[in-house]
Amino acid sequence: MTDCNHDCESCSANCGERSAPAKAQLRSGSSVKKVIAVVSGKGGVGKSLVTAMLTCAVRKKGYNTAILDADVTGPSVPQMFGLHDGATADGEALYPALSKGGTQVMSLNLLLEEESQPVVWRGPVIAGAVTQFWTDVVWKDVDFMFVDMPPGTGDVPLTVFQSLPVDGIVVVTSPQELVDMIVGKAVKMAQLMKVPVLGIVENYSYFRCPDCGAIHKIYGESHVDKLAAQAGVDTVCKLPVSQQFARLCDAGRAEDIDVSLLQPLADKICLL
Repeated sequence: MTDCNHDCESCSANCGERSAPAKAQLRSGSSVKKVIAVVSGKGGVGKSLVTAMLTCAVRKKGYNTAILDADVTGPSVPQMFGLHDGATADGEALYPALSKGGTQVMSLNLLLEEESQPVVWRGPVIAGAVTQFWTDVVWKDVDFMFVDMPPGTGDVPLTVFQSLPVDGIVVVTSPQELVDMIVGKAVKMAQLMKVPVLGIVENYSYFRCPDCGAIHKIYGESHVDKLAAQAGVDTVCKLPVSQQFARLCDAGRAEDIDVSLLQPLADKICLL
């Protein structure tokens, strides 16, 4: 149905949405207290970077963290954390890889024979794999799990919202005016699914010259504060264009990034 708001409680129509599964259950021996989804309306805005940085910021406050990489066709989290050995299995369950800093990570790239092997699957199959990352993986004593979502509002985001007990979302955007409309779609989807928006992160917000310290708005003036006000979101963080971020992620050293710019949002998440 084109006008479906995915809230079956307020609807009498007998459509396919009513066959949507209930919340998926963690397997025996797993424990995840809070789930935070990191979303974006479009690709290329640094969603995985923000996922990694928030995870590290929360872990530095003493919490056990995990990342479920739901961006099945474009997984980048393992590379950012320097994970190349793959996940493990014992015939009954999967076990996530462990980063140098102690974050548990599960990604399809950790299950492939070759990291460069493409995943050519249709949407429902991809969504099913994401659900299995929740049900078939042994997650040990996780305080905060961050779900790195694919961009948009398609099969996988809908599956995550419907199947996982998401406690809140973080929206990642960039300064271009065109993105405002796209971010609005992501925010409205979260509202339809009755999931609170914890904050908005604007990546590529500015560039600070390393020589003179001058700030340049390479992608134009920011509109994120206005967008956040319209959405009723009270926490906004802005990240610069940073060669250091890129170098550390490419080197598998995401845990060495300075995460102080995201500290207000990390503090809010830790209060959940």
